[in-house]
Amino acid sequence: MTADVFEQINSFRGSSEHGLDSKGRLNIPARFKDVLARKYDGRLIISPWGKCLRIYPLAEWAKIEYAILNRGRQNPGTSARFVRHIVGNASEVQLDNNGRILLPVTLRAMGNIDKEVFLLGMTSFVEVWDKQIHLTENVIGDEEFDDLAAECSELGFF
Repeated sequence: MTADVFEQINSFRGSSEHGLDSKGRLNIPARFKDVLARKYDGRLIISPWGKCLRIYPLAEWAKIEYAILNRGRQNPGTSARFVRHIVGNASEVQLDNNGRILLPVTLRAMGNIDKEVFLLGMTSFVEVWDKQIHLTENVIGDEEFDDLAAECSELGFF
């Protein structure tokens, strides 16, 4: 098996609906837990990102922090507010024995996350959306799909 195929097998993909329990814990789907077990050590970072939260394996998050540090050295101060927001509000969590993670209250508030959530696998991370926000923000109509497909084709995706 080539490295490219191995990476594809060990990626987060797909979507699923979930409900948070009364303590704000989220069940991680088995397919995502499998990726975590095969490729990562189980430590996760949750960070606010626009209208959702992002969950990164610690190794993937380290790449982001490294990129931020390098970018900051090139352009000091230009992205300080953004860095404060995503890094300053990031929280490290771990799967519990039941395959759940606790979404901290402050992060749930930042993502407007209530009870019903949508998880989206985004290859190297997972997005957590409030269900209603996801349904209004991430629906692509036919015309927009055609435009996006054409753009992807120009980029060589297919």
